[in-house]
Amino acid sequence: MKYFLLLFFNTLIFTCIWSQIPKDYFSTPMKIPLVLSGTFGELRSNHFHSGMDIKTQGKKGINIHTVAQGYVSRIKISEGGYGKAIYIQHPNGYTSVYAHLNKFAPKIEAYVKKKQYAKESYTIELYPKASELPVSKDEIIAYSGNSGGSGGPHLHFEIRDAKSRPMNPMLFGIEIADTKKPLVNTVWLYPLSQDAHINGQHKPYRLKISSHKDGTLTTLPVKACGEIGVGVSTYDQQNAAHNKNGVYKIQTKVNGTPNFELEMKRFSFSETRYINQLLDYNYWTENKSRITKLFIEENNPLSIYNNEHGNGFISVQNALSYTVDLSISDFKGNIKSIFIPITGEVLPATPTNLTDHSSPYLALPEQSFSYKNDYVSFTIPKKAVYDPVALQIIDLPKNKIQIHKDNVPLHKYMNVSFSLQNQLYPHQCYVGTYTDERKPSFVGAKRIKNRITARTRTFGKFGVFTDSISPKIKPINFTNKKWISNNKTLKIKIEDKQTGIKNYKATINGNFALMEYDYKTDLLVYDFNDGVSTIGENNIKLYVEDNVGNNTIFEAVFYRKQ
Repeated sequence: MKYFLLLFFNTLIFTCIWSQIPKDYFSTPMKIPLVLSGTFGELRSNHFHSGMDIKTQGKKGINIHTVAQGYVSRIKISEGGYGKAIYIQHPNGYTSVYAHLNKFAPKIEAYVKKKQYAKESYTIELYPKASELPVSKDEIIAYSGNSGGSGGPHLHFEIRDAKSRPMNPMLFGIEIADTKKPLVNTVWLYPLSQDAHINGQHKPYRLKISSHKDGTLTTLPVKACGEIGVGVSTYDQQNAAHNKNGVYKIQTKVNGTPNFELEMKRFSFSETRYINQLLDYNYWTENKSRITKLFIEENNPLSIYNNEHGNGFISVQNALSYTVDLSISDFKGNIKSIFIPITGEVLPATPTNLTDHSSPYLALPEQSFSYKNDYVSFTIPKKAVYDPVALQIIDLPKNKIQIHKDNVPLHKYMNVSFSLQNQLYPHQCYVGTYTDERKPSFVGAKRIKNRITARTRTFGKFGVFTDSISPKIKPINFTNKKWISNNKTLKIKIEDKQTGIKNYKATINGNFALMEYDYKTDLLVYDFNDGVSTIGENNIKLYVEDNVGNNTIFEAVFYRKQ
């Protein structure tokens, strides 16, 4: 049987034909009405959403089913990110992913617990063989939860191709009721050439929108000239929820000719951070509203574009008229149309209020950039910025530094290194970033000789700070030297407000005790079903360490009858 399974999967794993996506191969991962709180390709901070977020009626513990037969090819448990996640490899070459789980089904839970105890670690990543954890279609493999970086109980569900690229699950016939047209927040025009203007201004211009009885939108006419582009802030809602989800497709036509198209079918994880070149990143940092730029600038290799439709640049010439047809659609084909009338006219350019960012420090996309003074140095690697950036570098009091502003995105990590020469307690130091010096955020604390280094993908203010406070530990559902025979779990709160928790380890009677950590609630939870404790007296010892090495040891005694 094992040989048959191995032969079966090895033979069929790469046989998927990408031009023929199966519409009736996969079932649904939950047997409740599917209501989405997030759609595939939705715009998130620094990434596209790689699956669909399915609501679980506001609770944990809903049965999660495999969408097709296969085997568990990967299990990952992390404190952030996907939390508890299962990956199922299917015979047709696709992989389904189920994340933010609360618990695994019994056979998978037993497999994982054994590995966790062997490694003595809650966080773990496993790659079972095809013969170890085979599953059938619609088999229960887990129960929904809120683990990892989840903001509330739900199932994050994905389907990936043979190259591990996430694909839109709706392409595979997973139905979501949706008869609503997408909605529009704002529409913008952008000057893209040096001589371009919109109504006499060389800066992004917000258009005024009028609504018509048929649901279409029209903006007030504008006068422009030169190379310009369109931007839109938009979202979609399905029938059963008010969540502002992502749209599926956006197209533009100029005087009836296709000019731009993006479609959320598939992307790769290696390209997802280029979302910061798709969006108006500066507007996002200042207004917390995402504007999608409907034009393709340099250093933007995203695969979501249908390039045969054009790059979105609109060349407006004097004395000519243009109508831009902006079409936004969801996966069900509900369409919102916006018409933008433009007249080509050369107007005197109006002075803008934009700050002059001239600087002797120029960071270029194709070159690395380094800076050093008496107390700090930093390096921006090649291809970390998308466009040339005239960096603002400002020395601040107390040997701190401002490295530009966070309204410009970094695609790669830059290294920031400070001298520890004048620090009284170098082993309690860390690199922090801040807007308020009294409330720094931990960035890193890698010490090499007399320097401390951190990596970051955000510009801002940085300095060296000291954390001398050890983590706090507080028992939640038990008291020292008391009987807790009726407890199903042992709960302990751990907290470190300044640099955060780095390590923890618990033992009961000298034996490793697996404790699940939820950083959102600061809780460690031990399950008595693991069988580490004994009848009668038990001694628990918990070691907790923060990110600069401060540590706390907690010890207590509890008693159990069973």
